[in-house]
Order: sequence, then structure tokens, then C-alpha cells
Amino acid sequence: MTLDLSGQHVLVTGASRGIGRAVAEAMSAAGARVAVHYHRRREAAQAVAEAAGGGARAFQADLAADGAAGALFDDVLGAFGRVDVLVNNAGVARSLPLGASGNDDVSESNWRAGWQQTMAVNLRAPEALCRRAIPHFQNNGGGRIISVASRAAFRGDTPEYLAYAASKAGLVALTRSLARGFGEDGICAFTLAPGFTRTDMAQDFIDAYGEEHALEGNALGRLTEPEDLAPMAVLLASGRADHATGATIDLNAGSYMR
Repeated sequence: MTLDLSGQHVLVTGASRGIGRAVAEAMSAAGARVAVHYHRRREAAQAVAEAAGGGARAFQADLAADGAAGALFDDVLGAFGRVDVLVNNAGVARSLPLGASGNDDVSESNWRAGWQQTMAVNLRAPEALCRRAIPHFQNNGGGRIISVASRAAFRGDTPEYLAYAASKAGLVALTRSLARGFGEDGICAFTLAPGFTRTDMAQDFIDAYGEEHALEGNALGRLTEPEDLAPMAVLLASGRADHATGATIDLNAGSYMR
């Protein structure tokens, strides 16, 4: 089966590294024109866009800032003319201990700020992007939304990553609601739920707990790589799996099964 995304325009958030980069590269390899979103890593994002070719471009936005997500979608729309696929990948995972424990004491104000930042990037930004995307898709014969959540949305996470798990659970519910509400408009929405994946963002966890802990329960005995997720994103973007709309696809090396 050949997956051809020629003529498709795809916005991938958080695409300068990790899962987002792998997805952007795979979308481009399948023929799509890709909008490579980044926050701070401008050179890395430009390198992804240049390597992708096909008219790919890098777009900057701080998704924690009010209004930034909607402005990002508008910027991509202005540059590309249309968006066919939205990939909500950008995310943060901050360690926020609930109470005092040696040097891990986090003040109430810092904890609240960390919670708010996590929710802003992981949930509020996807919501804002989807609210921009839905009417655009309705006016252009449909579209597809792919949200990158986590197994933590279903099995939970360590107490330090409570905010992360909660935000990803909200992202799953958001995506399922869109699938239920807009299918008749030709809009499909899917969730990818990775397990522990070898990314820069995950390095803090590895440093704190060790790679053996990250591999706990992993049936394959090796960490998932970003490139292990990208082919599924391309399949969902291609339209070959539209009857999976609303589904959450587990990509966690058998470490969590529902």
C-alpha cells in the first residue's frame, strides 16, 4: 500500500525535534507540504523544513501565550492557502512535586505556574488550533486532526507528572468529541498514545529514574523511537483509516494495554 499525501498541507506543532520532527519528515516524504512549528529552536526547525523540501516552512509561536495558537494557524493559512491536516504534537512535561521532599520543594505559586503552563501548551493550544481548523475544514470539504497524547492519559503517571497526565487525558476527550461532532462535515480526528519515547523532553525522566525504569513493562525490551510513531500518523493523514475516527491508537511497546 502506497500512502500519497501529494497536494496535502500539514501543520505539525512542536516539529523541531522528537516526535514532531519525525512526523514532519514522514509527512514530507509522503508528498505533503509541511508547516514546521517551533517555539525556541529556530535553526533546528529551519533545518527540518529545508531537509523536507516541497515548500515546507518553519513557523514560530509560543503556544503558552494567549492567542498564539490561533495566530499560528492563521499564519500557516496565509502562507499555504489551506491546511488539510493538523497534528497537535507540541507538549511540555514538567516535574511538579506535590509537597516538600528535600530539595524538591515547590512553592504553591511555582506549582500553579507549572500547572498552568502545562495546560496551556498541552490542552489549551490544541483546543484553539482545532477551533480555527474546524470552520476551515468545513469550508474546504473536510480535514483530519491527529493529536499526540500519552499512555499517561489512561494509566496515569508518577505524582510529579500529575499535570502532564491530566492534560493528556483532556486532549483525548477533546479529540474524541471533535470526531463525534464533525464527522458529517468530513472531519476525522484521531489520537496517538505513545508510551515512553526517546526524546529530548523525556531525558529529564531518564536522568531522574534511569532507563531501566523507563523500560519497565516494555514488551519489546527497547525504548520507542520517534520514528516508530511517524508511519501511523501518515496513515491517518492519508484518509486510508478514516473509519478509525475517534480512536486512540496505542504505541507503547506493550507497556500499557486497554
